[in-house]
Amino acid sequence: MHRTNRRSRRAYAVAALGAATLAIPAAAVAGTPTHHHRAPTLSTPIATGLAGPLQLAVDGRTIYVSQAFAGLLTKLGPGGARTDIASNPGGEIAGVDVGRRHEIFYTSSTSDQATETNTAGALNRLRGGTSSLVADLLQYEQQHNVDQKNHYGFQAIDASCAAQLPPEIGPAQYTGLIDSHPYAVAVSGRHHYVADAAANAIYDVRASGRVRVVRVLPPQPAKITAAGAAANHLPACTVGLTYNFEAVPTDVEIGRHGQLYVTTLPGGVEDASLGARGSVYRIDARSGKARKIATGLLGATNLALGRHGEIYVSEIFANKVSRIVHGGPRTLVDLPTPAGLEYANGKLYVGYDIMGPDGKVATIRVGDDHGHGHHDRRTAHVPHGAAAHRLARLLQL
Repeated sequence: MHRTNRRSRRAYAVAALGAATLAIPAAAVAGTPTHHHRAPTLSTPIATGLAGPLQLAVDGRTIYVSQAFAGLLTKLGPGGARTDIASNPGGEIAGVDVGRRHEIFYTSSTSDQATETNTAGALNRLRGGTSSLVADLLQYEQQHNVDQKNHYGFQAIDASCAAQLPPEIGPAQYTGLIDSHPYAVAVSGRHHYVADAAANAIYDVRASGRVRVVRVLPPQPAKITAAGAAANHLPACTVGLTYNFEAVPTDVEIGRHGQLYVTTLPGGVEDASLGARGSVYRIDARSGKARKIATGLLGATNLALGRHGEIYVSEIFANKVSRIVHGGPRTLVDLPTPAGLEYANGKLYVGYDIMGPDGKVATIRVGDDHGHGHHDRRTAHVPHGAAAHRLARLLQL
C-alpha cells in the first residue's frame, strides 16, 4: 500500500490498477438510473484505436485527446480526422486544456520503469506547432516535497503486526515522498491549475512559470475489514485498523467564483475490496479551503461540470459515468472503463475502453441540458487574480 500512486501505475500498465498483486473486478457495478427529461444516449464513436484516452479538451468542434499510453497528444477534427500534435517518446502525455488564443497546454511525465521513479514531470505549452516548457513540476516537488507533512499508512499499528506485513506493502507508516505526476490541467486566463497525482496536490502555475500550491489533498482513510485483509493478503492483526491512503487527484475543473472541483482516486487498492473510496472535493482557488462534496466512487478518474453546475464523474472500475446526486454517484451511462470526461456544446465527451488498444471517444447527450448553448470550464467565471501509475501514475507509468 506504500507508494500507492506508483503501485497504481504499475498495475495499470498491465491493465489489471492498484497493487500489482490485486485483481480488478471485471463486471460493472450496478447503479440506479438517473431521471432526466430524456434518457442519456451514447453516440457512435468519434474516434477508435486510441492508446489510453485518459484526458480530453474540447474547443469548438475540435477535440484534443491524450493518448497517454503512447505518449501522444492528438487533435480530432470534424468527422474524427486525427493529427498527432505533440509527443513524449517513452513517456506519457496526460492532462490537456485550451487556453487563450487557442494555445494548448498539456502535462507530460517520464519514468524509469526499472526503479519506478519519475524522471520528468512538466506543464507544457503548444503554440504554433512548437512545444515549450511552462514549469518543471518534478523539480518543484524535489525542492518542496509538498505533502511531506501528510502521514500515510496505518494510523496505529504495533511492531509485531507491522513485522507481518508483506514486503510489497512497504512501510507500515510513512510521510509524503518526493514524487510528481502532473495528470490534469484546467486553464483560466494566466492561471493553469494542475492536478499532480503523485504529489497529491493542486497547483496554480502562472504563465511565467511560477508555481503556487493551492491545496495538498488530505490522506484518505479506510478501515481494514476481514474481507479486505483477505483480498489483499494482509495479516489478521490489521483487521479493524485504519490505513491512510494517498489522495491521488486525477482531474481538476474550474467552476464559478474561483471554485475548483477535483476528483481523487484515491491510491493503493483501487478495486472494491476496501470499498468505493473515490471522492470529489470543492476547493477555493484563492484560499485553498477544501470541502469533500461527494464520495463512494469506484475509480474516479475524471469529472465534468454541466451547464447548470451538474457534476459528472467517470468511474473506471465501476464501468460507468455517473452524476453526483446528494453526495454520491447515480449512474448516467454504463460503458467499459471510462476515463477522460468533458462537457461542451451541450453534451459530455468521454474517452473509454482505455485498457486495450482500441480506446474510443464518443459523446453522451444528457437529458437535463437539452443540447442548447455552449458551456465549458474554460468560460466559467473565475474572478481575475483568483488563485483559483499508468493511472495513479499510469497514474504513474
